This record gives sequence, C-alpha cells and structure tokens, in this order.
Amino acid sequence: MNYENLTPVIGTIVNITDSDCCSRMLTIRAEEGVVNFIVDEQTWVIDCMQLRPGMRLAAFYDSSQPVPLIFPPRYRARLAAVLDRNQQIMLNYFNRALLAEDNSLQLNIAPNTRMQTINGQPFSCCIGGRTLLVFYTATTRSIPPQTTPEKVVVMCG
Repeated sequence: MNYENLTPVIGTIVNITDSDCCSRMLTIRAEEGVVNFIVDEQTWVIDCMQLRPGMRLAAFYDSSQPVPLIFPPRYRARLAAVLDRNQQIMLNYFNRALLAEDNSLQLNIAPNTRMQTINGQPFSCCIGGRTLLVFYTATTRSIPPQTTPEKVVVMCG
C-alpha cells in the first residue's frame, strides 16, 4: 500500500450501518463536519478493535482515489485507529534520526514505547528509515516538536 497518499479524518463515530455482509458504513463527526467511511475487508483496523459509536477514531483514506461528489463526503477507509481522549496520531516517513520527513515531529523512543507491525506483531528492529503510524499525547514547543510516543506501528512493505 502507498502510505504517502493517506489522509486522516479524526472524529467520533456517531453511527454504524451494515452496507453488506462484508462492509459497514461509519458516520464520523469531525471538526470539518460529518464524514462517512466505508470499512471493508481492505481496511486495516489497528489492534483489530471492534468499532462502536462513541469511539474517537482516525480514519485514513487514499486522497489519490476518486470519490463520489455527494454530501456528506464518503470515503473508503484504508486504515483506521481508535484513539484515546487526548491522543494524537501521525502517519509519516521518519528518517534514521526519527525525524518526520516534513520536519513536523521528532520521536524520542522510551523503553515503554510499544512497537508493532500493522498486524499487531512485536517489532524489534530499527524503526528509523520507515513509514510509521505514531500515537502520542504531548509534544514540546521546540522546532521541530518532540514527543515520546506511546505506540509506534511500523508500516512494513
């Protein structure tokens, strides 16, 4: 999967309806307004969480793919992650020094930072030089901002 075109929408799930046997429609209330996401067999849900109304969710869609011109917008989710109340998320390429490609975040890995692959397996190799999905809460006010992430999902491949 090409991760550089994935764009996040962060909000709260307000409704879930079955589209067919293998897909569901999620209605998310985000800062931008209401957005619908189709979650199907091609959607990676981090930690295989069962999605429920009331959950705070980051849903990523491929911004290079065509979408129907309807309101509210409807995207096909490629990646979804449940977030805690104050948790932030970033999907970006991080160099060997763990600096995001766009210089927007510097990672400081702690011994208790959980590192895993997208399918939940432990990851014990060097995470630098890879695309990472980073879960964090606080950053410094420095340039670039620094954080000690709670969890890092390595997007292998």
